[in-house]
Amino acid sequence: MSTEHSIEDSIDKAATTVGSVWPVHSFVTANPLSGFEDMPFSEAVTQAADLVGGRGYPSPETFEAALEGGQIDPAALDAELADRGYDGDPEALLERMDAGVESAGAGDDVETDAARVDRVLTKWLSAFLDEGQAHWPMPDREDGFYNAFRSMAAYDGQIPDDGIVSDLPESPVETIEAAVASYPESQWVPIFEEQLAALPGWTGFIKQRAADGGEWQSAHPISLDGYLAARLALLDAFGVDIAPSTGSKSDEAEAADELADAFLSAWEASYRDEVVDRVAAESEALDTSDATGRPDAQLVFCIDTRSEVIRRHIEATGDYETHGYAGFFGIPMEYRGYDAEVAVDACPPIVDPQHRVTEVPTDRDTEATRDRWSRLREAAGEAIESLKTNPATAFGFVESAGSGYGLALAARTLVPGRVSDLLGTADDAVPDDREFCDQVIHHQHSYAGDLPVGLTDDEKVEYAANAFGLMGWEEFGRLVVFTGHASETANNPYDSSLDCGACAGHPGGPNARVLAAICNDETVKAQLRDRGFGIPEDTVFVAGEHNTTTDEIELYDGDVPESHAEDLDQLRADLAVAREHAAAERAETMGAGGSAAVSETERRAADWAETRPEWGLAGNAGFVIGPRELTSDLDLDGRAFLHSYDHATDPDGDALEAILTGPMVVTQWINAQYYFSTVDNAVYGSGSKVTQNPVGNVGVYQGNGGDLMTGLPLQSLMADDDTPYHQPLRLSTIIHAPVDRVTDVLADHAELTELLDNDWLSLTVVDPTQDHRAFHYDEELTWTPASERVESNPEPEAPDTPAATAVADD
Repeated sequence: MSTEHSIEDSIDKAATTVGSVWPVHSFVTANPLSGFEDMPFSEAVTQAADLVGGRGYPSPETFEAALEGGQIDPAALDAELADRGYDGDPEALLERMDAGVESAGAGDDVETDAARVDRVLTKWLSAFLDEGQAHWPMPDREDGFYNAFRSMAAYDGQIPDDGIVSDLPESPVETIEAAVASYPESQWVPIFEEQLAALPGWTGFIKQRAADGGEWQSAHPISLDGYLAARLALLDAFGVDIAPSTGSKSDEAEAADELADAFLSAWEASYRDEVVDRVAAESEALDTSDATGRPDAQLVFCIDTRSEVIRRHIEATGDYETHGYAGFFGIPMEYRGYDAEVAVDACPPIVDPQHRVTEVPTDRDTEATRDRWSRLREAAGEAIESLKTNPATAFGFVESAGSGYGLALAARTLVPGRVSDLLGTADDAVPDDREFCDQVIHHQHSYAGDLPVGLTDDEKVEYAANAFGLMGWEEFGRLVVFTGHASETANNPYDSSLDCGACAGHPGGPNARVLAAICNDETVKAQLRDRGFGIPEDTVFVAGEHNTTTDEIELYDGDVPESHAEDLDQLRADLAVAREHAAAERAETMGAGGSAAVSETERRAADWAETRPEWGLAGNAGFVIGPRELTSDLDLDGRAFLHSYDHATDPDGDALEAILTGPMVVTQWINAQYYFSTVDNAVYGSGSKVTQNPVGNVGVYQGNGGDLMTGLPLQSLMADDDTPYHQPLRLSTIIHAPVDRVTDVLADHAELTELLDNDWLSLTVVDPTQDHRAFHYDEELTWTPASERVESNPEPEAPDTPAATAVADD
């Protein structure tokens, strides 16, 4: 193998240890340690700590609070500690854990030459990767990062004119080869790992942008080898030794991790066992439940944990069914809204877009009215942006605007609710894009880039059939509402983290509109009936969007016939009632509530000084896959993802396979992001919003420079400076299905068993064919029966699968 290929292969291997980072305007929650998922969780967090210094477990204080608050069952803790050979008072063990954590965290803050390299490099990275914010962009960006850096390095007075950097080779691989020439090839991967992990935020962003492509990457290309070459050249110039470190852990630190793993596992078991017991009890009740008849309406929500709250309250207002389905509604598309500068992915990051869907105007008069308002808004936005980025302009503007501008600022700060009402009234006067635009859904026999524009009839039928098949539908109401979701927030760099994760950090309304239009197509309906879906003639499909900050649900009813007007009126009235109750529940978690809950949620959405407009998915801990009847009578406290599934309609397990390989993987990503952002926010999160600085329209710094922050801000996770609101637990998945069917799916997907075998999430099956007993996944496709419940039934047989080698009873 040539040296060039060997270097490139080493870079590729080293890069797996750094997670991808998406731009903050389309924030995607992802496991920051995704590159370590091929090893046990306990080993992964240890290796990651050696590379980036991040803590991998909650602090002893967090465990102590959970123990005192009753969130950790003492019996479960005793069992986990005994499994690891520990016996003693939990308080004493927490003190021992604390001592081990302190010994592992010892160090100093003296600035090194490597830190100076970071400072120089981040300056050029922010200038090169800027996406339209900078007034003076870096020269030569069109030539790529390495070439632009090569042309500018000689003019940077902070860079010593010494070593490789004084005469940079033409290709990055030549530079890297020169930098590692004195090291054996066996050390190349460790060297590259440490250097890529030195600035994991910028590295992760480069990795994602290079892999994803897109307009910015096409115009200003950057690659990991180009970045690494610049870094190694700078390290050489500053005289920094790049030999890989050989860090070792003290016995105290190893014991601290082992104890932390026991406490974490006990905490997770305490949460999981309670949910499993409740689901198993509901599973028994399903056998004797009476059919409820045709519902007044059915509403399909994203599996997002925030949907669990509003779904409960909607069902309480009338004869409504709610269902859970991934919020991109199964349409793997790239979407370009009216007047949007670029198209955006509207599907999960693990799915490649297969179609381009675009909004096109159909009513020119309404379009003209809307555009007049848009130009006014755009002009105002440019003025505000000028104020934010140009101090001289800011002083001049405020001086000329006088007291009027000051009053506007004061109003926006002191009475945001009133300002919200005024803006809302103005918005009502402005036509929404949907009022004069249609989506180009039908196949156009043309392409946008590599993607076909629209969908063929066969594709439409397939996406609709997949949706109803995965959810196990056999009956349809007069109204079926596909409800996407989006947040509403002011002055928030992380607003996309509150939008739909299944839509790559974008609102889910466009996807809901596409699926509703598909299902209303008479040709599609006819073919769905041929496939066994008994859609009545009077069923109408409607799209909508759930505002997760205020719990308002807007229905897109422009094409609903007059015959369904009364149904819509009743649904709207009931949704308003459900909103009041859901808003009260949410507001209480933020220290408010009562009769003013709706106005409080609206205030938070409009207040540009509000650091916590909503909690997002904070608290997420479980994922329940099964019929809604299993959880409809349970208050899961907005902590569980809920995906509808009926094993009886899925004898071959195809729907279950799609759920486990898709939504379960995405929810594990989300869960891991919240977990690591909570346990070590300085390394895996993004610190306080109060001290964040946006950079280049791609991310945020803490302070005035440094690495790009990679995760969630403190305000999305913490009740106060010392108290987590989010309980940092790994995901507990609970499936209602025959255990042998689950085993068959896992056996065909090594990537899923790897996650389970390595303890990145847990899996429990409540088997309705085995007297509703629960089986907990152990390892290597084996299962352990969960705690026996008192029953009069005879002992059921063990699952007749390879997993039946399972093990011991409790």
